[in-house]
Amino acid sequence: MPLDLSFDDPASDVLLDPATGVRRSILPGGVRLLTQTDRSVRSATIGLWLPVGSRDETPAHAGSTHVLEHLLFKGTRRRSAMDIATAFDEVGGDSNALTAKEHTLYYGRVRSADIPMAVDVLTDMITASLLEQDALVTEREVILEELAMAEDDPTDVGYETFLADVLGPETPIGRPVGGTAASVQALTIEDVRAHFAEHYRPDNLVVTAVGDLDHDELAGLLQAGLRRGGWELADGALPDPGTRSAHRARDGGGLAAAPAEVAALSPHRLDRSTEQNHIFLGGHGLTALSEDRHALSVLMSILGGGMSSRLFQNIREQRGLAYSVYSFSAGYRDAGLFGMYAACRPGRTSQVVELLAEELTRMGEQGIDELELARAKGQITGSFALGLEDTSSRMGRLGTIELVHGRYTGVDETLARIGAVGVDDVSALATQLAGSFSTRVEVGPER
Repeated sequence: MPLDLSFDDPASDVLLDPATGVRRSILPGGVRLLTQTDRSVRSATIGLWLPVGSRDETPAHAGSTHVLEHLLFKGTRRRSAMDIATAFDEVGGDSNALTAKEHTLYYGRVRSADIPMAVDVLTDMITASLLEQDALVTEREVILEELAMAEDDPTDVGYETFLADVLGPETPIGRPVGGTAASVQALTIEDVRAHFAEHYRPDNLVVTAVGDLDHDELAGLLQAGLRRGGWELADGALPDPGTRSAHRARDGGGLAAAPAEVAALSPHRLDRSTEQNHIFLGGHGLTALSEDRHALSVLMSILGGGMSSRLFQNIREQRGLAYSVYSFSAGYRDAGLFGMYAACRPGRTSQVVELLAEELTRMGEQGIDELELARAKGQITGSFALGLEDTSSRMGRLGTIELVHGRYTGVDETLARIGAVGVDDVSALATQLAGSFSTRVEVGPER
């Protein structure tokens, strides 16, 4: 049975899954630690999560979360930027970070013998970074190059535009994770320091780790590292329950499901000197907490999740209209989207758009068959199981469980929920989504 992850028990220390050894503790300061010990490997992956992302920024400080993530690699009171860079390299390990709309993650993967080093470096970065003006000046240029690189990629710029149009460019969740060139250029070091002071604190920290490790030893290393960086870890402190105000995306207008009407939807065009027209078509979808999220996974697999999917077979294999075609979805705590992508020569755009809409509409009107359902479930459960062979994937799953779902569900339970999805669940969801078309984005040559 799923277990609720309590925030109100300062002595909370629970073996969440005896079969797989997943354990969760609330440490002094309200730090949450989730681990899975796996003695079959000789390594471990450790992730330090902060539940702050681009959606938590004010418009004036858009991009500050991403800028801060970069600056934490630029030196601490005890380490130079080069010290941080070489710490993992010299032991054959790996370290990186990512900023998303609803969280920031710093992680490292090392041999089990190097866990103390990894914990020391990562905790040093999140507690004692210098955040200097000179580092901001230099790293700002790197980030501007990163934004420019995304602008040069038609799929990147198309997806970001699609996401903003669906969720609302004026909403925090609709803004780009990295901000814009203008907002990044406007950020001051005081802005970045204020963002750090507000969000980087013990009761906001979640640590997840999987591999050849000992939970209690890791807890001790974490506390020592955080205290060394200057954080006060008060006994009995509780985690922040995450009661931040929700910034709901704007409501979707919805469009009649008739494919011809969807194809007539006026596109948001971005002119680029490309040989193909890159098409994004879709609208509002499901939140990350929706009870229908497993049905959505099955639907996406059948619709455009691989070479046997309907979109691939119809648009590429049977008609030869595109090389790349697939479906996608994204879910957040209070918003979601679904979409389909295809790249084709400009003259084929109208036909491809109509076929994209037609396939989803047909799934709702005519349903799916048992063979498609079985094939999709096999693809999802197989990919899920194979992914969990890797300690980094399991580390990420524990972080998602803690930050997004707030309750623990074991692998077997998750697989059972996917297995319980029926043909009627998929067709009903397809009908719902087919009535939610609202957005069409195209990136390609001027027409």
